[in-house]
Amino acid sequence: MKAARYTQVHFINKDKSLFYSTLKANINAYFDNNKIDRTGGSRLIFKAIVMLSLYLIPYAFILSGQFTGLQMFALSIIMGIGVAGVGMSVMHDAIHGSFSVNPMINKFFGASLYLLGGNVYNWEVQHNKLHHTYTNIHDLDEDITGKFLLRLSDSDKLKAVHRFQHIYAFLLYSLMTISFLWKDFKEIPLYNKMAKTGLVNVFPNREKIILVLTKVLYILFIFVLPMMLLDITLWQWLVGFMAMHCTAGMILSTVFQMAHVVEGVNQPSLNETGNIENAWAIHQLKTTANFA
Repeated sequence: MKAARYTQVHFINKDKSLFYSTLKANINAYFDNNKIDRTGGSRLIFKAIVMLSLYLIPYAFILSGQFTGLQMFALSIIMGIGVAGVGMSVMHDAIHGSFSVNPMINKFFGASLYLLGGNVYNWEVQHNKLHHTYTNIHDLDEDITGKFLLRLSDSDKLKAVHRFQHIYAFLLYSLMTISFLWKDFKEIPLYNKMAKTGLVNVFPNREKIILVLTKVLYILFIFVLPMMLLDITLWQWLVGFMAMHCTAGMILSTVFQMAHVVEGVNQPSLNETGNIENAWAIHQLKTTANFA
C-alpha cells in the first residue's frame, strides 16, 4: 500500500467502468419519467431565502440596538443556524452547479459563502475537485487528513491523545467555520505544492486578490459594523461571534462527518502503482454513507 501524498491517482478497474454510465442512464430516466427538474425549482429557492433570512435578519435585529445582551446572544445562535443552512443548502448546491440551470444564478448564490467568511475558489478545489474525486483517500481528501488533534484516517499516525478524541472532537468540530479565517490562506502553498504533480492548478493571483479583499469585507461586515453601531465591548462582540460560529460549526461538521467518517465506509489505500483498484463511481458509494 502506498500513500497518496499529492500525486495523481487513477481509478483503474475497467471491468466495473460501465457501472457509472448505467447508473447515470437510470437516474436520468427517473427524472424524465417523473418530470422532475434536475436543478433548481421553487422549493429550493424558498429554502435558500429561509436560510439566508435566518442569517441576515437576526443580524439586522442585533445591529438595530433594540435588544438586551441576552437577546442578542440568542439572535447570534439563530444566526449560527442560518450560517449552517446557507452552507448546506445554498452555497454548497450552487457551487456544485445544481442550484439552477443558469450558471450566473449558481455563481450568485455560490458567492453567499463570502458572507460566511469562506472562499469560493478554495471550496471548489478542496470540496468539488479533491474531496468528491478522491473521497476518503488520505492526503488527497482534506476532510480526513491532517486535522489538529483528530485522527480521522487509518493512515494518520496514532498518538496517545487520540484515545480521548471522542471527548474533545465536538469542541474542535464547532470551530469549523471560524477556521475559514486562516485556513483559506493556508491552502495557497498547499495547492501550489499539489500543482507540481498536476493534481490541481497553481493558485491564481486573481483569486489571491479576491481572497484578501473578501476577508477584509467580511471583517468589516461582522466586526467593524457592530462595533461602530452598538455600545458593546470587544468581549461582548466575541461572545456573540463565537456563539454564531460554534453553532454553525457543530451543525455543519456533524452532518459532513456522518457522510464519510462513520462505521461501514471504506478508506481505501493506493495499490503498488499508486492507483485505486476500483471504478470511480463504485469508489464513491463505498466511501459514502447514506443517511437521513
